[in-house]
Amino acid sequence: MPIWLAVTLGGAFGTLGRYGVGVWARALWPAFPAATLIVNVLGGLVMGLLASYAAARPEWSGAWRLGLMTGVLGGFTTFSAFSLETLVLWREGALGLALVNVALNVILSLLACALGLLLGRSL
Repeated sequence: MPIWLAVTLGGAFGTLGRYGVGVWARALWPAFPAATLIVNVLGGLVMGLLASYAAARPEWSGAWRLGLMTGVLGGFTTFSAFSLETLVLWREGALGLALVNVALNVILSLLACALGLLLGRSL
């Protein structure tokens, strides 16, 4: 499969997954941008897992790596949405929630990626 097609198809699946998480999270936590937090943390975990897995398997093709890591995870995670949602919270006077959003997204995403790297080494 050509790399461009793998990335394109992966992006379609990633964005569909992102949409589903958004619908689910908004129903549960309408006042907080939980969907972005969830996809960024989960995306960090999966990115770590895939990076470890791929590093240990040089036979894994570039199309698979880029399709999953750039396509699926690129479409799934939403750092740009995180930025906008944080600034909107701040602009609306919810500085505390904005700071909590920044701290949770950064810290949990980094920890999830580190966990993914560790777990991926055992695969």
